Amino acid sequence: MSQLRKCSVVFLSISVLALIICVPSRLSQAAGTSESAPLQVATFECDITPPIGSPLCYGHVAPAKKVVDPLSARGIVILGSEKPIVMLALDWVGANNGAQDVWKKKLAEALDTTTDRCAVHCLHQHDAPGVDISANARLKQQNLNGIMYNEDYLNDVMQRTIQAARASLKTAQPVTHVGTGKGTVKQFASNRRILGPDGKVKIVRYSSSRNPAAIAAPVGTIDPFVRLLSLWNKDQPIVILSYYATHPQSYYGKGGISCDTVGLARALHEKQTPGVLHVHFNGAGGNIGAGKFNNGDPENRPLLAQRLADGMKQAWDTTEKTPISSGDVNWKSKPVLLPLRDTLDETKLTGILENPKARLTDRIRAARDLDYLKRTQAGTTIDITRLKLGPAQVVHMPGELFVEYQLAAQKMAPHDFVCMAAYGDQGPGYIGTTIAYAQGGYETSRVSRTAPEVETVLMQTLKELVTNNY
Repeated sequence: MSQLRKCSVVFLSISVLALIICVPSRLSQAAGTSESAPLQVATFECDITPPIGSPLCYGHVAPAKKVVDPLSARGIVILGSEKPIVMLALDWVGANNGAQDVWKKKLAEALDTTTDRCAVHCLHQHDAPGVDISANARLKQQNLNGIMYNEDYLNDVMQRTIQAARASLKTAQPVTHVGTGKGTVKQFASNRRILGPDGKVKIVRYSSSRNPAAIAAPVGTIDPFVRLLSLWNKDQPIVILSYYATHPQSYYGKGGISCDTVGLARALHEKQTPGVLHVHFNGAGGNIGAGKFNNGDPENRPLLAQRLADGMKQAWDTTEKTPISSGDVNWKSKPVLLPLRDTLDETKLTGILENPKARLTDRIRAARDLDYLKRTQAGTTIDITRLKLGPAQVVHMPGELFVEYQLAAQKMAPHDFVCMAAYGDQGPGYIGTTIAYAQGGYETSRVSRTAPEVETVLMQTLKELVTNNY
């Protein structure tokens, strides 16, 4: 890298927050840490804007031509009587397969913890890098170097982010309360899948649409709320975590690096709470976009961002604080092996990857498909985790998850404040419901790597994690 970008470190302390615990083959849980050992938290932030010319969106769109909005990595390190716990949110389209492995390994080594206590999520903006280290290795074997992402950039981002995380350990403050609030986001989210009279997908209403029929169709199944989870030291807010289910882009593919609607909304709300780090997570937005309310004109990006920021403000203004201690913290993890889609054909995918005459985007897609196929066949599991923070639960999920899973988790614990972060390991691609695979449509017909039986696996996992609080 010709230029190292600045990282800023904000120090926090907390009496709770925990992220990702994974175990080889069974449900595990970490009960609240000792009452005599209050938990602490440190937060960190890094600029991760890629250099001009870098591939964006796994190399599927135009490379970076200009910086419209900077990108950031925002993280939290939890300290207490147990080993540190780390959560990292990236302004990337995805960090998949081998990228998850490497991030967690490096974070664990730097922070004296274990990989099963590290979580990495992406906000899924499309005018941002997409990183899959193991799939990229397959491309390099075909002499396709640097087409998915800029490797020097990746190494630099990891180094600086981890340095910032390590530095943040020097200061910590106690957390005495957890805050919970939710606000309605108006005229943003709409379901992407519009069914015809035969029950099949008739129109896919993407993140933007000029189709009058798509615009006129009902909003459909969504989660209309943005949820804010905050941690406080008495009357002083320390950190804000927000959760909202959508595809976050308003338009993309023109080479303008951008944190897009969600990143801009995050920044707008952060101005209202000076000195308090705001970490945003994308919820289960696999089948959710802005297509009913967005025709793709660039001026709609700030309008959508403001609508989300307005919802964040409502959530903040109605936040209720609850006293919390380390005994109110509980962590569960269950590794799962998701059922593979029968359309993943190793011979066919290998043929596309190794064919120099095939379209470059098809070869990139084949590398990603093949990599996930081989990892799953080898028994590589993905961790589904749940954090209990007093009255709140936070569920961490993989893939481009359909919103029905988020709504189901909330229904399973109606008396708790349930948040969901999806877009962890995006190796599985879109994860639909059983009926969605029979309905057709872009998500389940073309870009899902999981079989219809995935709903049974995930709903049972959610039931085990969410309904049994301790």
